[in-house]
Amino acid sequence: MPGAMSPTPPTAAMDGAASSVAASRPAHLLRVTLLMAGSCLPILGAVLIAPVLPKMQDHFAATPGAKALVPLALTVPALSLALLAPFAGVLVDRLGRKRLLIVATILYAVFGTAPLWLDSLGAIIVGRALVGVAEAAIMTCCTTLIADYYSGRQRVKYLALQTMCASASATVFFVVGGVVGAAGWRVPFWIYAVSLLLAPMMASALPNPAAHPADPAHPADARGTVRHRPFPWRRLAAICALTFFGAMVFYTVPVEMSYLLDDLGVENSGVIGLATAIASAATVGGAVAFARLKRAPDPMLPAVLAVCAVGFGVMFLASNTVLLVVGAVINCLGTGMLLPALLTSAMSRLAFEDRGRGTGLWTAAFFGGEFVCPLVLIAVEAEVGSLAGAVGVLGLVAALMAAGLWAAARRRAGTVDPRPLPEQLA
Repeated sequence: MPGAMSPTPPTAAMDGAASSVAASRPAHLLRVTLLMAGSCLPILGAVLIAPVLPKMQDHFAATPGAKALVPLALTVPALSLALLAPFAGVLVDRLGRKRLLIVATILYAVFGTAPLWLDSLGAIIVGRALVGVAEAAIMTCCTTLIADYYSGRQRVKYLALQTMCASASATVFFVVGGVVGAAGWRVPFWIYAVSLLLAPMMASALPNPAAHPADPAHPADARGTVRHRPFPWRRLAAICALTFFGAMVFYTVPVEMSYLLDDLGVENSGVIGLATAIASAATVGGAVAFARLKRAPDPMLPAVLAVCAVGFGVMFLASNTVLLVVGAVINCLGTGMLLPALLTSAMSRLAFEDRGRGTGLWTAAFFGGEFVCPLVLIAVEAEVGSLAGAVGVLGLVAALMAAGLWAAARRRAGTVDPRPLPEQLA
């Protein structure tokens, strides 16, 4: 699989191209702020209600199957997002990015606040699944618009910023959910209404992007009609497969850190929270480092995966809390670079007319990996006998993936890919 990935030429991915949609500095800052805020909405949906799940469990204790259904209320949006993001991508390309983003942002508030008035656990889970539908459209639109508005170094910068905002917001939303959840398990659902403030600002501040009229990736015939190209399935397949695995690597520490600490005898929730926060900060640091490195993303992937593997190895060998946190920090530095590297690599393979569908497929791969991450680790833990052992196995696979990508890059050295990428042509 690694050998199937086409390299992203440094000149294509890293040239300092300017924004494709001109804007004054205040308008530019507002545009970036809105795109980052929109990108954080799916993260809000993933973690906001986690602190109130025990209260929900108590409230629905008499409901058959509540023990399994209440946790499903937290995870089902991610499943919906993973399954529906490709269809959202098709709508993005057909209906337009901005229009779909505004509609989805409004629906996010409608579905997100539904549990405030619903008394049936089944109805709440259906509402949460619909939140995932809105999240699929929002995430796909925001990422596509970043790729539309910016290219070269600017695109790398803002895709890395998207990762930083998502990572930081996860910690913030978890704390906020815990604080407001003290007033009752329904109260955090009010926060979903914040998207109603974003929608009108998006409508007024986000310009409609357009493909370059002389885009050589879409040559015109003698009558001036643009010839449609087939969607680049093969070019995108390898990076999406790698992204699926990368998502498991990315989410292992946030999902499993508390369990690993518990296995070491750490039961103090303050210590667990602090350790997780330190690891989250390392993810942000990795994203910052990626944005500052003036290199194309594909050549970085083997080294970044190797850093993640080293972190997992330290966590596997850790016999105390300090060493476990050190391993988590090393791993999260790597994952902070891994996500924007994968996303930038995918965007470099897509022309304007394909970008919505391509972003949808990439998003589906990422959130699909997120969804299966704990399931895979549970299955591996059952085989090897401990969660730390399962993390070690994942680290070994990451190391093998890194070695495979490095070997593939060596084989490609000195050869020219006959299939130029869209950004080579634009």
